[in-house]
Amino acid sequence: MSDLVDATAYNFEQGQRARKLFAAVVLAALDDAIADDKKFGNGPDQIARWARSRDGREVLSCAGIDPNERVVSGLMEFVGRGVRTSVALSREESERRQAAELAEALKAA
Repeated sequence: MSDLVDATAYNFEQGQRARKLFAAVVLAALDDAIADDKKFGNGPDQIARWARSRDGREVLSCAGIDPNERVVSGLMEFVGRGVRTSVALSREESERRQAAELAEALKAA
């Protein structure tokens, strides 16, 4: 019985590692699209084309992301903002966004 539990836990951990790996591929695709947007101005179109392709849908699914049109539009919006993923995921950027939202809410009130 203990061997079955150990094997199940091991398989779960391997699955989680694989999901993180595919999530890193999605982040790399976003960074590439942002770079294309800055160079050629076609970043949102590039990420949309990739996300709608067979490979893109497969990578998104393996990363635990449902590859639907809502996700594609969100990816396009993210690329359109032009903020690199490493910056967007940083604590400083999160705090800056929260401060900006709070300031905006105070202006509206």
